[in-house]
Amino acid sequence: MFFLEYYWTMLILVPGIIFAAYAQHQVSSAYKAYSKVPTKNGLTGEDAARRLLNANGLNTVGIENVAGNLTDHYDPRSKVMRLSSGVGQQASVAAVGIAAHETGHAIQDKEGYWPLRFRGFIVPITGFASNLAWPIFFIGLFFGQASGWGTMFMNLGIILFSFSLFFTVITLPVEFNASKRAIAALVDNNLLQPGEEVGVKKVLRAAALTYVAAALMSLLTLIRLIILRGSRD
Repeated sequence: MFFLEYYWTMLILVPGIIFAAYAQHQVSSAYKAYSKVPTKNGLTGEDAARRLLNANGLNTVGIENVAGNLTDHYDPRSKVMRLSSGVGQQASVAAVGIAAHETGHAIQDKEGYWPLRFRGFIVPITGFASNLAWPIFFIGLFFGQASGWGTMFMNLGIILFSFSLFFTVITLPVEFNASKRAIAALVDNNLLQPGEEVGVKKVLRAAALTYVAAALMSLLTLIRLIILRGSRD
């Protein structure tokens, strides 16, 4: 009976899987479309990032190349922005939008934006907890109703996994705020020509969906764990 419950609870994840696939499609489509739209002022992603950083008193923040596609990120620990070649070296609307988004994180860091600081604080805790969550939960499943150890381990696994959910939730305001700052900074510094703001917004909105999808998947997975735990009582 338990094995039946174990497999049917996978259906709980289906909405999250579908939404994640949709989000990834939106990101790929938006990035592909606006990577083909050159900036009218000829600015590359790195050019735009450098100008926005300097305009916000972040002259000491370095910009480095990073391998991969859409692997762009700002590292608050080393105060470095890392841009992929498709963003840093390309003069496209998509590249400028993504680079500006990462600049938004740098501005958050400078201003002490608390969700960013808090997310940085819980990163090592979340990594440790998420690595242990499933093994500990399955140890609890193994013990099952045989003793109180099973319940204890399953509860501990659920608590540890909750850190992953909390991390994805706290990431949402960080990412949304960075995009908001990016668009405002581009407009305020006259780095967008007529018609380009629409493209930047579409790229950043599509990217934001991936973070929503991650939070949804974490929530559904937590619900599944709770149901499985209940089935062993």
